[in-house]
Amino acid sequence: MSLIILMNDPRVVGIPVHECGEPLVDLRQLPFVDVDDRLADSAGAYAQLREGVAWRLARAARLLPEGLRLLVTEGYRPLPLQISYFEEYAAELRAANPDWSQEYLHQQTSRSLSPPEVGPHVAGAAVDLTLCTASGTELDLGTPVNASPEESEGACYTDSPLIPPQARRNRRTLTAALATAGLVNYPTEWWHWSFGDRYWALATGVAEARYGPMTFEG
Repeated sequence: MSLIILMNDPRVVGIPVHECGEPLVDLRQLPFVDVDDRLADSAGAYAQLREGVAWRLARAARLLPEGLRLLVTEGYRPLPLQISYFEEYAAELRAANPDWSQEYLHQQTSRSLSPPEVGPHVAGAAVDLTLCTASGTELDLGTPVNASPEESEGACYTDSPLIPPQARRNRRTLTAALATAGLVNYPTEWWHWSFGDRYWALATGVAEARYGPMTFEG
């Protein structure tokens, strides 16, 4: 695999944000994707995405082979929840690797979770998703959504060779549709795609991010 730029990289953190003020939209009200409730919250924050990201999902959905649909597991993530996720994963890694420096721990945690101050989910700019059939059956993409590098032995990396051929084909199908629609993937997580955030800006050569952290009122 080629060298991966992580979310904590100064090149990502240093991208300025020019907030465009675009609203969140509720994906549950739109016909082109299915929204899974495995990470549902009472306010429905998990189903929200910036309007521009949602438009691009609509395009990606139309690019899929007949009979396949996008299955969203999480969009917007409130900042306190992002902080909690990041700190919990860092604590797990610290317990398993007590000799790691704080800087290296932060870097390794950033493989699976964005630092809260950078997090695309906190900006409503990122979506975690997979593929399913028209009847709702999930396809095999090699690992469950949100599998960590430790539990998946690295198979969660988008270009990992450690997955069966059919899962590899399914990942390529997902990637082709989303990339053509203008979203970018975080290479340590095959399910994580974004538009308008700092990582997207770096990946596409844009000078500024469009979306910064926001609060969902519910």
